[in-house]
Amino acid sequence: MTEVLETPAVEGFAAALVRQIRAQDSHGHWERKSDMDLLEPFLLDKEKRRAIPIIGDPDPDTLWRVELYYGALCLEIERRCGRMVSPMMKMSHEGFGRMVLIAGRLVVVNKQLRDIHRFGFDSLEKLNAEAEKVLGSAIGMIEQFPAVADY
Repeated sequence: MTEVLETPAVEGFAAALVRQIRAQDSHGHWERKSDMDLLEPFLLDKEKRRAIPIIGDPDPDTLWRVELYYGALCLEIERRCGRMVSPMMKMSHEGFGRMVLIAGRLVVVNKQLRDIHRFGFDSLEKLNAEAEKVLGSAIGMIEQFPAVADY
């Protein structure tokens, strides 16, 4: 039997992101990692960001983190308003692209992605704040156009 690491739980959207990350762990490799250890790759201060080269193809791990973040946003929107939301990402080999989150026929988030090599947030508080801003906007769009979101 594997022992789960006892750590303080993260709050806000970060908790939804941790659930999304742990759901991807089909072999139990991350069971002993704390929530903060799992969130660490999403937290990039200015110095860490500057150290990342922007020349070349985006790292597959970075693309995976972007997909996890927006996937967690989709699940959180669904949890809060009861409508299924799907992510769609189109990314160039240079790290530029677009992410859309769609409920029914309604685009609830339309985000241009630039410098994807440096995707991350300065702190856990900024991650939560940015996610709450996106969630509020997406849920507001669904409330404004419920017939399109239900289609």
